Order: sequence, then C-alpha cells, then structure tokens
Amino acid sequence: MITVYTTNSCSSCKKAIKWLNDHQIKFTEKNLFTEPITRQDIKIMLENTENGFEDIISTRSKAFQNLNVSIDDMTYNELVDFIINNPSVLRRPIIVDDRKMQIGYNDDEIRAFIPAELRKILPCECGDCDYKRLVQEYLQKNGIKGD
Repeated sequence: MITVYTTNSCSSCKKAIKWLNDHQIKFTEKNLFTEPITRQDIKIMLENTENGFEDIISTRSKAFQNLNVSIDDMTYNELVDFIINNPSVLRRPIIVDDRKMQIGYNDDEIRAFIPAELRKILPCECGDCDYKRLVQEYLQKNGIKGD
C-alpha cells in the first residue's frame, strides 16, 4: 500500500495527492501535523533511501535551522526521536510503498507508482487513446471499482 506523508500547506503535497487520485491509485495519506509519525514510518522511509536521514530531512528548511542541530552529531535513535518531535523537518511529500519512495513531487518519477500491469498498456499502441479511458478499461478488466 502506498503511503503519502503530507502537510496541509504544501503545494507539492497537493499535486501528488491530485495525481494519485486522477490516476485512481489507492493510497493512505498521513498528515505529519495531525497524525504523529512513528518509528516504523521512519524505518520504512529509511529502508528506501540511498543516503539515509540526509534524503528525508530538509536541512535547509527554517524549521531545521531554527533548531540549531547537526544530524552528523546524532545517533540513529536520536535522529528518529528528533523527527518524531519535529515532523516539520521532513521533506514533503514523501511517497512510499514496500519497494520504492519518492521525495517531493515530480511528474515523471511519480509514474513509478502506477501498477506494472497498467504501465504495460500505457501509452496505447495506436497513440489516439485517451489515458482516462485506458485506466477505466484496466480497472473494469481487473474488477477494481473506479470513479
């Protein structure tokens, strides 16, 4: 299952949610300010990073800079606790499933979350098919309720 970590004021978060909804991809949204992030959430994020905490923490953000800390001086557990207590330091949105993660919104990279079976038929061979119709056909064929 895809989880999207967001905040209300984040325009990139809104774009990601809209894209997933437009493509009828099931996901769970977790607002970082209304639903506390857990150690397990952070563990899943870190399992999908290349550079660990550096990939998910926005060290250039005002929230991070105002706290006057260095991630290089913290242990793993200290960093996890730091994120739990200061979720605004996370880059957003963070989109993650069991195999991949995207940080921020990117029109091309987010396509990785389209199910593989659907990506195989897109784009259509004839080049004249409209995307929404192809998605609807795929959903009907696989017994998935669409909009």
